[in-house]
Amino acid sequence: MRGRLLGRALDTAAARAGAPGRILFTERQLYYELCRVVRPVGWVPRLLPFTPAPPVPYERFEQALARRRGEVPGLLGPDPAPGSGVPGGASPEAGASPGPEPEPDLYDYGLPRLLVCQSRSVARMLLANDLHLEAACPVLAAGDLPLDPRLLAGLARVDGATVHVLHDASVAGIALTARLRADHPGVRVASLGLVPRHAIAMRLNAARAPARVPPESGLPAETALPAGLDRRERDWLARGRSAEVEAVHPARLLRTVQRLVRGPRTPVHSVWTGLRELRTAGFMTWPAN
Repeated sequence: MRGRLLGRALDTAAARAGAPGRILFTERQLYYELCRVVRPVGWVPRLLPFTPAPPVPYERFEQALARRRGEVPGLLGPDPAPGSGVPGGASPEAGASPGPEPEPDLYDYGLPRLLVCQSRSVARMLLANDLHLEAACPVLAAGDLPLDPRLLAGLARVDGATVHVLHDASVAGIALTARLRADHPGVRVASLGLVPRHAIAMRLNAARAPARVPPESGLPAETALPAGLDRRERDWLARGRSAEVEAVHPARLLRTVQRLVRGPRTPVHSVWTGLRELRTAGFMTWPAN
């Protein structure tokens, strides 16, 4: 009986994860959507901020997913193997002969923005939903670091070029931004989150584990956390809490990342501003409409 109820909840979670517009999502995004279906928190007053523990163990979710007949619409497959050459896979191993570049002059242009994701699955999900086209921003995974010198040269050609970092609300995720700054001096690096206050405000499902600074961060414990975190956030991390980017609803994640990466929109010109601009329009700049 419990298996049937979980199977029905999984169908509902799959429909919600892909809405609206048939969004492609990862397996962990489907898992967190299932958690929201099983235990919704929308009825809890907003004055009570908290990060609940996942109500469904991941092993039970995997069992329900394996029992489900047919494919889940919108669910991305496993991440490609390293060196496979598939978008979202890791870069080829050192020593391998690179294939011919279809656009050899691609790196000759300026690069105003770049997005680095802590999770390779998140980077692949953003690419699958064409965020790199909508936001005009290449998307890489933390496993692709350090940045290619050609990308660094492209960033140097544009004033204010920024490397945006999308990471989990965890000690390891927050340390990734500091690692990028340390490994690429002179490059402007900005964190998009998550940070604990984001996870608390959105009431994301948070894991409980011993808190530690990852050794791969290369940073001591006292410098791994930025000064911008308040005491509540530091206490949240000290208790071993962590929230993944994939806990955010896929549609909300796409909208938020695109808005933050592209920055403020250019104001739309009205009819009156268009008429005023006609006085300065020359032959080669005459409006097309």
